[in-house]
Amino acid sequence: MSINTPADHAAIQRNSAGIALRVCAMVCMASLSALVKWCSGKGVPVLEVIFFRNAFAFVPVLIYVARTSGFQVLKTQRPLGHLARSTVGLVGMVCGFMAVARLPLTLSTSIAFSSPLFMTALSALILKEPVGVHRWAAVAVGFIGVLIMVHPDPAHMAVAGTVLALVGAMGAAGAMIAIREIGRTEQGPTIVFYFTLAGAVLGLASAPFGWIMPDPMTLALLIAAGLIGGTGQLFLTEALRRAPVAVVAPFDYTQLVWASLIGFFVWGETPRALTLVGALVVAASGVYILLRETRGFRRG
Repeated sequence: MSINTPADHAAIQRNSAGIALRVCAMVCMASLSALVKWCSGKGVPVLEVIFFRNAFAFVPVLIYVARTSGFQVLKTQRPLGHLARSTVGLVGMVCGFMAVARLPLTLSTSIAFSSPLFMTALSALILKEPVGVHRWAAVAVGFIGVLIMVHPDPAHMAVAGTVLALVGAMGAAGAMIAIREIGRTEQGPTIVFYFTLAGAVLGLASAPFGWIMPDPMTLALLIAAGLIGGTGQLFLTEALRRAPVAVVAPFDYTQLVWASLIGFFVWGETPRALTLVGALVVAASGVYILLRETRGFRRG
């Protein structure tokens, strides 16, 4: 019988904390998507939503920076790197928010899970990283799962929303590739700060082109979207500080549970069976890719 050492116990505690923080982050992200969907339904333009999402995210982000690394972490020698990361990430965010407004919450969340599949493909094409046959096979299976979810039949398919969701997932994957590149010299809070700043500037710049004055309830929800989005980002960061990515990342898929519950109770949405089946296929493919990248599996 094995005996747990104090070091083993400490590792288990850290992993448990990391998992709990990751699940909390997914609750935040599902709630953020629901708030975006609700505010868009009230006629708020997507770039106005982007402004509130990022401007009020500064509240938790700056508190976090002040209490951890300090504001000296905001100094950067990679402004062009941050610009590239922010551009790709904001394209993904805009398209993702537009998809959330057009699709059932469970479906838009499920399609977003295809981001690791795009990231694997882009890492091979852009970063020239070796991707073995097993990971390429997982990518192919994952995209079959996407096809199952979206049910590519014009009679049953929200074409615009589906395309936007896929572009949003691709943009998120591109942003992760950019983070992998600039993360060699830049710290996490630095990357989060400049992306948040870029989003707030983009949203504010759109004001002359069609903002609306939201009613008090919608305004409160827009502010909540920023606070919750920023808090979710910090939970993601803290989860990775406490546990390895291979331990916590599979729990990203709990977001589908929260999105399904919110969609059902707020909008009366019932996920289609094909959506759930496809989501499971995509999730399995994503976890498999993650394990091969982080646990030193033999390359296929």
